[in-house]
Amino acid sequence: MNVRGVQMVEPIPEDEVDFVPVKSADRTLEILESLASGGAGLAEMATRLGIPKSSLHSILRTLEHRGWVEADASRSHYRLGMSALLIGSSYVDQDPVVIRTSDTMDSLAAATGETVHLARLEAPDVVYMAKRESVHPLRMFSAIGRRLPAHATALGKAMLAELPDDTVRSLLPATLAGTTPFTITTRDELIDHLAEVREQGYAIDAQEAGIGMRCFAVTLPFQSPAKDAISCSVPVARLDEEKEQTIVDLLLTARDTLSRQFGGRRSHAI
Repeated sequence: MNVRGVQMVEPIPEDEVDFVPVKSADRTLEILESLASGGAGLAEMATRLGIPKSSLHSILRTLEHRGWVEADASRSHYRLGMSALLIGSSYVDQDPVVIRTSDTMDSLAAATGETVHLARLEAPDVVYMAKRESVHPLRMFSAIGRRLPAHATALGKAMLAELPDDTVRSLLPATLAGTTPFTITTRDELIDHLAEVREQGYAIDAQEAGIGMRCFAVTLPFQSPAKDAISCSVPVARLDEEKEQTIVDLLLTARDTLSRQFGGRRSHAI
């Protein structure tokens, strides 16, 4: 279940049939996930989440006391607090893929002068886990934790291409959201395109996620199928065939280097 684009926890596996969520904890997490999409008033949240105002107010006051939620002076409007930022930052700082690819991202950014991203597949989206900024004033806007549709990004297409077509069909709807006029908007067309991605070994976002930006991506060799990918994004105004080939070669070399350093593909997450 999603709340305004914020992906919830995955369903409980069938073999955990005896599991019963703690209602108060479940409700608290639901409130935080709701606030992750933006601040809201007490009445709005109560209606959206189906929680009585009195119960919701008590939970919000507790979260406010612990720094997870902040309220305005009238306590009629709430948003996430500093504790949410600190915990989120700790997740990224401790992530083994982020740690292992840090030097690689530094090198790619230095060699290209362009924006470099690391993202994880959380179908049907990708989530930015790390980035290195371009040295140029004209650059791609992005933020750690931002979600984008996997089918519209080079990062997402690179990772989807490692999945069987039937799995892709189960993850994505038949009709896909068109982020720009260049976005692939049907699942069947995307699956045909993924065959090309597999053949060439990297993916391209040709202004599909944002007008004026072209992006190139390769998967990372830490598990199979890949759950992580790195990319380089360039404004089309700064791109020519020579620079495009240079970026692709650098990405492929980076992937090969990481494979040698860390033993190649694994069948499970590192």
